[in-house]
Amino acid sequence: MHKRGWSKTGGVAAALLALPLALAACSDGADEVTTAPEVAEDGQPALPAVPVMGPERTIIAFGDSLFAGYGLDPRDAYPEKLEGALRAKGINADVINAGVSGDTTAAGLQRIAFTLAAQKDAPPALFILELGGNDLLRGLSPEETKANLVKMLAVLRDAKVPVLLMGMRAPPNYGPEYQAEFDALYRDLAKEYGAALIPFWLADIYQDPSLFQSDRIHPTADGIEKLVESTLGEVEEALPEAK
Repeated sequence: MHKRGWSKTGGVAAALLALPLALAACSDGADEVTTAPEVAEDGQPALPAVPVMGPERTIIAFGDSLFAGYGLDPRDAYPEKLEGALRAKGINADVINAGVSGDTTAAGLQRIAFTLAAQKDAPPALFILELGGNDLLRGLSPEETKANLVKMLAVLRDAKVPVLLMGMRAPPNYGPEYQAEFDALYRDLAKEYGAALIPFWLADIYQDPSLFQSDRIHPTADGIEKLVESTLGEVEEALPEAK
């Protein structure tokens, strides 16, 4: 399996299961070699590996630094960890890290056609669209963010590529009107374009400072693990069955 990416953080997902340990034991005076059961990191017996089945399913993880893996080992970025989690469940997934740190929705719009065109063999099985956080940080209007997302979703619709939209949420200090307008745009666009939706994909970690780096914006490796755990079901559900 090969890896491809648009950021400096592309990498190969780490192995998920521990290696079996061989222990020597003596019984009735005779030397015997026994194999201990596979053990997970928590000390409990590890579950047997699920064989990866079916044709390779390409998933493009298209976003900003939250996908690119800012401040992390490349192997700890969300796309890489997601690929490992999917493969551990037997899904032959190739998750392409197309996250670029600093990207706004406008920057994403400029490169989405190139990203799709790079898939020469076949369109991706799923396109995970995660943008909008940098629009918030720059104080861009929700109307501008929505307009850029509309254009990207139209490109994906025309290419007949299924989409999972990763929603963001505006903080309260932006004011109730801005917050309401920004938060609603992901829901409204998912409904309009038939995209799968995670309303706020950081929901399970945003209230735990220990899961963020010192900048309070980017998740730690443990935060990424938590995000993969909490979003894996939605990704599986959004991924169409292999034909």
